[in-house]
Amino acid sequence: MPHDVFSPRRILLLLLSVLGASNACLQDPASAYRLTGAVCRLTYPAAVVLNEKTTKVIEAAFQHARYPGGKGEKSLLFIGKVTYGLDNLEIHNLSIGQSAVELLPGEGIALDISNVSAVFKGNLQYGYGSRLVNVAHSIDFEIESQIDLGIKPKLYCGGGKVAADTTDCYLNFHKLHLHLQGNKEPNWLRKLFTDFITFTVKLAIKGQICKEINKVANILADFIQDQADQFLSYGDIGVDVGITAAPVINANYIESYHKGLTKYNNTTAVIHDSVFHPSHLTEDKMVYFWISDQVFNPMVTAAHQDGLFQLNISGAELTELFKTNLSSAMPEFIRECLLEPGSPQLRVWSSSVPYVNTSTSAGTAVWGTASGQLHCGTQGQILFFKAHVSIDIKASYADKKLSLQGIPSGIFISEAELSRQNQSLLDAEFLREAVEKIGIPKVLSALEIEITRLLDKQGTNLFDIFNPEVLPRDGFVVIQMDFGFPHHLLTEFLRKTLQ
Repeated sequence: MPHDVFSPRRILLLLLSVLGASNACLQDPASAYRLTGAVCRLTYPAAVVLNEKTTKVIEAAFQHARYPGGKGEKSLLFIGKVTYGLDNLEIHNLSIGQSAVELLPGEGIALDISNVSAVFKGNLQYGYGSRLVNVAHSIDFEIESQIDLGIKPKLYCGGGKVAADTTDCYLNFHKLHLHLQGNKEPNWLRKLFTDFITFTVKLAIKGQICKEINKVANILADFIQDQADQFLSYGDIGVDVGITAAPVINANYIESYHKGLTKYNNTTAVIHDSVFHPSHLTEDKMVYFWISDQVFNPMVTAAHQDGLFQLNISGAELTELFKTNLSSAMPEFIRECLLEPGSPQLRVWSSSVPYVNTSTSAGTAVWGTASGQLHCGTQGQILFFKAHVSIDIKASYADKKLSLQGIPSGIFISEAELSRQNQSLLDAEFLREAVEKIGIPKVLSALEIEITRLLDKQGTNLFDIFNPEVLPRDGFVVIQMDFGFPHHLLTEFLRKTLQ
């Protein structure tokens, strides 16, 4: 047996692979960083924007809560035993004054919701009397309330996802005024019921609201992560966005660390030597995404294996492309093909797995091999070629569209096969120049359209995105922007929550 089978390095890699495939979160940040493929940093201004939507979530918690009733009895001199029960407690006319947010370093988030006004309606059944007199009644009531609500959510790792603990929750009642319908009850009875009902309602609200907020908070956390899963999925290709460590909160931002592992054909990628460090991100924008090349490469591999990198161009579109001004003369057999009545067709596809490498100086460098076939009417295939291409790409996003700027750094034609009658007519330089000036721009244009369409399908165009930047760095990309939270996302969440 070779002596290095159980070397420390191999054992470390094995442990990292096992941890990367599990739902466990690591306590040591440095160890977690090595397994992290993607990072999201929300700065305090983003928290303020999100807090503007908090009132809708709090309203959902109040309205979705189920308030229990209560029963009681009391013995009174000359009257006998008084029994009473409270049922059908419902909330109406809910409004929330304002909400403030604060990030508490190492603790969590402080949310202060003030001036919550609501009317609680219900039904009171009561009875009293002795052996000689027995009275039983039912009466509707309303309670006007004004409440301040304080919550300090703590974010932690639960089942490999971001989870929220909102058990640090309190309510202060500034107003709780009872209205009994009708005027038949004597004053002593109204006083007794006022004490009982207000006490019961306080207990019901305190218990149920904080419980419901904790439930809704975790539903929201799951909803956001499910949206991220869907956003990064395409057909049979998915990405595991489970977290590698508990989120970090300081006074200026909230930061979460995600695996970013591509899933395809029952296999999952592994990341064990990520280069992430918090110093890679600043605090000038509202939101930052840090994405490793170790996320991009498995995604690109899966897309290649799934046959997504192929393009067919025919007819007038192909003819128009070949009007591009080239320094090399177009071979006559290609010119004749383009003029034939039968529609010419060019088919291009990736014939090897592309490789991505990002650097600060060049942007994102992509190496790959593309194959192409030119079919010409009744003649069938008249040309097959294979080109090894390296290109430096820089991406940007503006006016809700993705733009890709590419500069070829190397093009090599490794194969070129023509039909027998055209063997002597091939100009290798023309083919290389056509790949550079026609093929690469057309492929990038097609990618721009398809990726923009995919982003729109996932709802990116519904966000108000301001000053987005895509910054290439050594081994990773930073995407930073300011944004406005889309109302549709909150509406969809509340719809599902209240089902």
